[in-house]
Amino acid sequence: MLDGSLLVQMLIGALLGLSVYLPLAAGQLSLATPGFMTVGGYVAALLSTRVAALGGAEPLYPLPSLLLELLLAAVVALALALLVGLPVLRLRGIYLAIATIALNEILRVVLLNNSWTGGAVGIFAIPQPFGDPLGYLAALAVLLLLAGATCQAIARHPLGRAMAAVRDDELAASCTGIDSFRIKLLAFAASAVLAALTGVLAAHFFNTWNARQGSFDASITTLAFVVFGGSRHWLGPVLGGLVLTALPELLRPVGDLRLVVFGAVILLGPLLFPQGVVTPALLQRLLP
Repeated sequence: MLDGSLLVQMLIGALLGLSVYLPLAAGQLSLATPGFMTVGGYVAALLSTRVAALGGAEPLYPLPSLLLELLLAAVVALALALLVGLPVLRLRGIYLAIATIALNEILRVVLLNNSWTGGAVGIFAIPQPFGDPLGYLAALAVLLLLAGATCQAIARHPLGRAMAAVRDDELAASCTGIDSFRIKLLAFAASAVLAALTGVLAAHFFNTWNARQGSFDASITTLAFVVFGGSRHWLGPVLGGLVLTALPELLRPVGDLRLVVFGAVILLGPLLFPQGVVTPALLQRLLP
């Protein structure tokens, strides 16, 4: 039986998987999603705990203040993505992945060693805008629906076809007049904004936030969502995020064996489904 808290974490996983998918859709392997999520979470944590005017007099954190946090987190993540993306996105393949891992580590070390972020302890007692997990479920579901609808609209737009062309053969795409760097930068920026928005809601839900959210382990976990679900359609990482987030909790009754089973799923998934569980052929059969 899935409880409300686990469902919230599953939606967070789905959104993070979608954030990793966006750069992959343009042919770039970026592992910066946890870093941008951490930035969004800190924007929410700092504003809600340090700016008294945003708290209001109500027991629950005001929704207008939450919307302000979402807006500011999106702006900060967008600015950081453009600042970092301009030099970094000239790299390709594994070199880009290493550069984005380095970005995560830089953010983690900076945030861990500053008193205004709470240092290694982090920030506690982040106020709650919702009285129960149902509110978070609704907010995250709306964000996921908007992100999915945007991905679907992009896929049918010339921008989506340009992203697919850059992913399949960047040199050929450039020869046809497509500005491949601009396409990759747009995808990277969209990924950063989505991760930061997710981080805002996650910080309030968890009630505490620290720089460990952007660890290397988190980068590999979010990448596993896409590898398991598939990277050819936005439904793949959503499914991967939902399943791989829920699986460890559902296997908890089997004790330590759950780690073996979870590892086996991640190992066998790419072997049995090289393109992920959600493939274009499967979608054509299900959605004729």
